[in-house]
Amino acid sequence: MAIIDRIFNRKKTLSQLDRAELRREEILLSKQRDKLFQRVQETVLTKQKIFSQGAQQKTPELRKALAQEFELKTQEQVMVARELTLRSKELLTISRLRMIRENQGRGRSLGRLNLTDKDVAKMSQWIEDDGITQDMYQQRLDMLLDQGATADKDAVNGSVISSAGQELMDLWSRMDRGVIQSDKAFEQADLAARRRVGEGSAE
Repeated sequence: MAIIDRIFNRKKTLSQLDRAELRREEILLSKQRDKLFQRVQETVLTKQKIFSQGAQQKTPELRKALAQEFELKTQEQVMVARELTLRSKELLTISRLRMIRENQGRGRSLGRLNLTDKDVAKMSQWIEDDGITQDMYQQRLDMLLDQGATADKDAVNGSVISSAGQELMDLWSRMDRGVIQSDKAFEQADLAARRRVGEGSAE
C-alpha cells in the first residue's frame, strides 16, 4: 500500500497523523486518483477510435494490426483501472481517519485511531486484493475502525457517496440499459442533487 509505505518511511504511523497531515495525504491521493481516472477515459476513447477504424478497414493485415493495438490498449486500461481502484481504497482510508480525527477534536467518538501493526497489515492486504471491491473494503474498514453501528451517520455521509450520488449512479446504469434518455436522466440527477443541498442547508 503506497500511502502506508510512505508514512512508515517517515517514521509515522497512520494513528499518529494529525488532521493537517491527513488532509494533505487526502489531497495528494485525490489528485493521483483524478489523473488515473482521466487516463482510463483517454484509453477508452482511443479504443473506440481503433474499433471504428477496424470496422472501416477491409484489408485483413490492417485489421489484424488494429486488433493487436486494441488488445494492448485493453491491457493498459485494465492496469490503470487496477491502480485507480488501489488509490480509491487508499483515499477512502485516509478520509475515514481524517473524519475520526476531526470529530475527536470536537469531543465526539466516531471510531478508533489506535491502529496496530496487525490492523495495518489487514488494510494493506484488503487494498491489494482485487477480489475485494471498494464497497467490501469500505465495510471492512468501518468494522476495523469501529465505525459500524456506533458511527454517526451524518459524519459518515461526508466521506461516502450520498443518497443523491447513489441516485446518480442508478440513473447512469439505467441509461446504459436504454431505460431512460440522457436529457431526462440529467433532469432527475439535477433534482436529486438540489434536494440534497436543500436538506443540508435546512439542518
